[in-house]
Amino acid sequence: MHDFSKHVLPNGLRVVLVPQPKALTATCLVLVEAGSKYETKKNNGVSHFLEHLCFKGTTKRPTALAITSELESVGAVYNAFTGHESTGYFAKVRQEKLDQALDIIADLYVNPVFDAAEIEKEKGVVIEELNMYEDMPMRKVGDLFTGLLYGDQPAGWDIGGSKEVIRSLGRKDIVTYRGQHYVAKATTVVVTGAFSEKKMLADITKAFADMPTGKKFSKVPTKDAQRAPKVLLHHKASDQTHMVLGFRAFDMFDDRRYALEVLCDILGGGMSSRLFQRVREEMGAAYYVRAGADFFTDHGFFAVSAGLDNTRAKDVIAAILAELKNIATTKVNIDELRRAKNHLTGTMMIGLESSDEIAGFYGNLELFHKKLIDPKEVAAKIEAVTAEDILKVAKAIMVPGHLNLAMIGPETDAKKLEALLKTY
Repeated sequence: MHDFSKHVLPNGLRVVLVPQPKALTATCLVLVEAGSKYETKKNNGVSHFLEHLCFKGTTKRPTALAITSELESVGAVYNAFTGHESTGYFAKVRQEKLDQALDIIADLYVNPVFDAAEIEKEKGVVIEELNMYEDMPMRKVGDLFTGLLYGDQPAGWDIGGSKEVIRSLGRKDIVTYRGQHYVAKATTVVVTGAFSEKKMLADITKAFADMPTGKKFSKVPTKDAQRAPKVLLHHKASDQTHMVLGFRAFDMFDDRRYALEVLCDILGGGMSSRLFQRVREEMGAAYYVRAGADFFTDHGFFAVSAGLDNTRAKDVIAAILAELKNIATTKVNIDELRRAKNHLTGTMMIGLESSDEIAGFYGNLELFHKKLIDPKEVAAKIEAVTAEDILKVAKAIMVPGHLNLAMIGPETDAKKLEALLKTY
């Protein structure tokens, strides 16, 4: 589907080039193995804070305005993101501006200055971002769910950290953390678009020549164990209840992930899915309801999320549990299986029509798997999933003792919800 090549520079930096000769846009993406799972209790939130600070000035572009005005002057769509296990920086531009986009993204990644005054000022911005997410229960409930699953360890901490920790971080904390993780061998650069591969590789080599080549610090292994169902309620006087209900699963390297992804699509992957039809169309009790799986390097989980009528939360949870029990005891029919496969592979291919999605696809493969495969190979793995595979993976993960429920809304009776989960 795509021509691509991988190169490892002498300093250990990995480069993935995906030429698209007829593309109208191009993307430069830099990914690093650094995220909240690499943090300690004392610096939780530093990965995300560092992401912000890289845009605040470099040796070549000394102010935030110098960076953003140049990006916007070339019509770039640009941003950065922080996850549990990676941080990324990217710019997407019209084809003719790729060289300039690469220069800017490389500069803010390699040469940030971390001005002390800017650090103090940006603390206020990050704290307001945390406040914003507090007022977004649809998003916040996901953080509560991972906290319920993993507790007081990095996998259970919020990516954004706490306000107290953010206020306490100093320049030395930022520089030390960056030195431990932002090293060449933990970094992957992906470029998609129309370009000369020889010239692009030379440009990247030059732009990232000053990357540190030191030791990469590792993360603490995730403890992933549970014996009984768990409930976490976060009281909020809201007009809607938001919930996430799910089970522990397995890591991103487990071949069963494809069966689980098909299972998720059958349950909650679209408007024709079982949960959408049951909860929204038949019961009229929710606006959104979906199922999905998140996979990390040493753990993973399956979850159903929904925004519910406050007065019908228990009824909806009971209906979801019934659907989970059904898919874990009865093989899916051939029509559902075909629909789910077509939906998954179709949406993946449609998404990969844009240069930024292509960069993300190959970048994450290289960052975590150290191996590149064509999207058609992923589609083939999805196509190979059988009804027996789905039943087997459902039985393996949908264990009553591993059931978890996180909820934001006016409900206060955790014991009733715990009793409801025990009926599964």
